[in-house]
Amino acid sequence: MTTGPDAVAPDAAGPDAVAAGPSGRWARYALAKPGAWADQPWEGDNVAKVGDKIFCFLGSESIGVKCGTRAEADEWLAEYPDDASVMAYIGRHGWNTLRVGGAISAEALLEAVDTSYDLVVAALPKSKRPAAGFVEGDRPR
Repeated sequence: MTTGPDAVAPDAAGPDAVAAGPSGRWARYALAKPGAWADQPWEGDNVAKVGDKIFCFLGSESIGVKCGTRAEADEWLAEYPDDASVMAYIGRHGWNTLRVGGAISAEALLEAVDTSYDLVVAALPKSKRPAAGFVEGDRPR
C-alpha cells in the first residue's frame, strides 16, 4: 500500500473510486496519516492504526470510524439513515459504520476519517503520538 505524500485521496468519481478495501483509495488515505499503519487484528478485518489504537476499519463497502461521543455519532444516523449504522460492540463508544458510494459524500467521509484519527491521536499518551509537524486537516493529494 502507498502511504505518505504519494497517497491519493478518494473522490466521488464512482464506486470504483471509493473502494474502501485494503488496496483501495480509502486505505491509502487513512494510511497516509502521520504514524498510521495497516493491521489485520482479526482474520479478514483490515484496519488503520496509529500508535496501538485503531482509528479506521477498512471494509470492502464501508469504513468504520470514531465519530466522537455517542450523541455526536447519532447525528450521522439521523442524517444518513440508509448509509450509517452503529458498529457492533464498540458503537456505544461513538463508533459508526459509514457506507461508501451511497448518500454520504466523499468529502464527508474524508472528514470522518480525519475526525476519527484526530480523536484517537488525542487519546494516545503523548509519548505514543506521531511526530510533530502534522497540521490538522492535512490531506494527501
